Amino acid sequence: MSRSLKIAFIVDPLDKLKAYKDSSIAMMREAAARGHAVFTIRREALTWRDGVVAARALAIRPTANDHAWYEPGDEAVLPLTAYDAVIMRQDPPFDFEYVTATWMLEHAVAGGARIFNDPRAIRDHSEKLAICEFPQLAPTTLVARDASDLHAFIDELGDAILKPLDGMGGSQIFRVRKDDPNRNVIVETLTHEGRRTIMAQRFLPEIVEGDKRVLIVGGEVVPYSLARIPKAGETRGNLAAGGRGVAMPLTEREREIAETLAPVLAARGLLIVGLDVIGGHLTEINVTSPTCFVEIATQTGFPVAGLFVDKLEQACR
Repeated sequence: MSRSLKIAFIVDPLDKLKAYKDSSIAMMREAAARGHAVFTIRREALTWRDGVVAARALAIRPTANDHAWYEPGDEAVLPLTAYDAVIMRQDPPFDFEYVTATWMLEHAVAGGARIFNDPRAIRDHSEKLAICEFPQLAPTTLVARDASDLHAFIDELGDAILKPLDGMGGSQIFRVRKDDPNRNVIVETLTHEGRRTIMAQRFLPEIVEGDKRVLIVGGEVVPYSLARIPKAGETRGNLAAGGRGVAMPLTEREREIAETLAPVLAARGLLIVGLDVIGGHLTEINVTSPTCFVEIATQTGFPVAGLFVDKLEQACR
């Protein structure tokens, strides 16, 4: 691309990001290497006044040093339309403040700002519930809050996974067997005694081979997944739960799932999507801040961040 872009990233506190593995930093480094100007914004800095959505932003120059990974530049309050692209990469929890941010960002889009992923699409795609649109690709699943419904599901399948709808990183995920003596308390705890809706899914024994993260960038399927393989005695492959990440070529089934979803999700303004696939079954569609760019690139040589910047440059033409 001939012209330099101004790209703002809405991210978590910079000192909390782990540069050696953070996908957002990989994106920033690639963008800066191509001569684009990089800025960072904290979500709480967003403001709306008289029809204009703005934010205090810090210009940075990313470095290759994982300890001091950026050099700070000037800080200024600018409308989001001042940037060629704004990348929403704030991690969950997907709480009311997060929803408020998507509303504000949607107003910015209406005013001419380019924001990826599209804020309405982020808000409309619950990372857990989004699979309900594609039941033919998902394992047997129940979404409910009534204990009798959940217990009937466990009894029917004999072995199930229960999880909250707003968790991340493997938090509060339970495997519950039909004869589990703790099943009542697990259901009570997860549902807040019937006041919170949760998801139950058939347990997939293929988890021992990994919870596969499959990336879609700008409608293009990355040809490698990152298999998050559980540590011994665990049923969660999440890296945050101690899983081991191993990059590997997509299976025929994983590619089929990703190619089916890619044009649908891209048309909704979802530039970066992370599918979770276990044993050929779609279990989640991650749209807030999908990760694994660095691990896949390091282990396979495939330039995931480069593909992201390619697609972003195309979108900004």
